[in-house]
Amino acid sequence: MVAAISYDPRQNLNVRKDHLQQHGVVVLEEIDGLIKVYNNGHIERPQIVPNVPHYSLPQELSVTAKDVILHNPTNLWSRIYLPNTLIPATKLPLLVYFHGGGFCVGSVAWKCYHDFLANLASKIGCVIMSVNYRLAPENRLPAAYDDGVHAITWLKNQALANSKEQNWWSSKCNFSNLFLSGDSAGANIAYHVATRLNSYNLKPLSLKGLILIQPFFGGESRTHSEKYSIQPPYSALNLSASDTYWRLALPIGSNRDHPWCKPRLSNNLRLPSTLVCISETDLLKDRNLELCSALADAGIKVEKQVYKGVGHAFQILHNSPLSQPRTHDMMSHLKNFIHDL
Repeated sequence: MVAAISYDPRQNLNVRKDHLQQHGVVVLEEIDGLIKVYNNGHIERPQIVPNVPHYSLPQELSVTAKDVILHNPTNLWSRIYLPNTLIPATKLPLLVYFHGGGFCVGSVAWKCYHDFLANLASKIGCVIMSVNYRLAPENRLPAAYDDGVHAITWLKNQALANSKEQNWWSSKCNFSNLFLSGDSAGANIAYHVATRLNSYNLKPLSLKGLILIQPFFGGESRTHSEKYSIQPPYSALNLSASDTYWRLALPIGSNRDHPWCKPRLSNNLRLPSTLVCISETDLLKDRNLELCSALADAGIKVEKQVYKGVGHAFQILHNSPLSQPRTHDMMSHLKNFIHDL
């Protein structure tokens, strides 16, 4: 959720801090270097990760990417990735992806996500639509879930309309082979969007699978990994940041036992086959393992992969010597899951 970039969030901010305090403006919530929420409603998100345009891709990757508006009233947009190495007459699976960032930070234009998803599209052979949903606290949950459903509705309309404007990717896409995915908060969004889609007529779309990478869930009582896992200084997530994200994202007055944070699974839960990707040193590890057990108990077909020696969002941040080989492993697991279903 946080890029491993050398950054001192305190640098050059002392003068501004003194000025704000003199005018009665104070920080209510803060995650160092990522977000500050002030009592006057002002919100700062330092540019810790560079945004890059859709065309910022190495030629040898052989992937085309473009930005597309999905829903004008909310300025919802996505970045679509199409691998160019296509076997004639073969249509590709479609993966809808939601980025991480605790619901509060992040963008599909962040370089770390742009690079990861372009590589993923190339390596696993699928069309990827990366959704730039609205962020909290300006837009608290369920805004991100609403945006996810809007994205799927837009896809359904594209499948039915066969518009020339979107033909560059839609003609190469198998809309009946749809997967929802995301990492961290994005995996939480993918999960809740999937549960909502049960009440929708998706045809000609068909949701085949759900891929949850280090899904961001919580609860008021702490798990063992939340209490005792030791996070290195470069970790993408610590317990304090996790709590702050939830305070900023959940409806005002809610606690972490809210079902958007701590899902209440029942035997009548309807979800497609689900792959859960878990990091061994992630403080969310126990939450993720509990989710796998609960899904299996609810009759959902679940596959889990645990990546040893790496932490939260390793595949995005490359913040340990093991990140690159484990990322290759993850991409292989995603490829097998998508193409073997």
